Amino acid sequence: MIKSALELEFGSVTFLEKIQIAELNEGILFDIPHNQELLELARKRFSNMPYGYISNRVNSYSVNPMIHLESANVPNLIAIAIVSTNPVVKQNSIIEKQFFRNSSSFEVFETLDEAVNWMKHQLI
Repeated sequence: MIKSALELEFGSVTFLEKIQIAELNEGILFDIPHNQELLELARKRFSNMPYGYISNRVNSYSVNPMIHLESANVPNLIAIAIVSTNPVVKQNSIIEKQFFRNSSSFEVFETLDEAVNWMKHQLI
């Protein structure tokens, strides 16, 4: 599996074939400008190919759920996965899920491996 990583001001992004994985910094507010930066990186990396996004939430930070309305307008963004063992993050993800265009393409997992495996099936 081909893997590459980028360090950003607000976190890091790793690319695995058709998957973008973000690990954001502790304490940030992940808002629309940050999301636009991630979407632009994906646009450059994947062009018009279908891809998936995994938010590996190893750190604690706030998310503006409106980012998912913007992400829902990206036609080749097929699915979103959240990875966390934190019960509060899992509960907040239920709210975030309501903002994505297809709630069946938005899931929460406890491990990154589970999320990657699910994402691979979404991208078939």
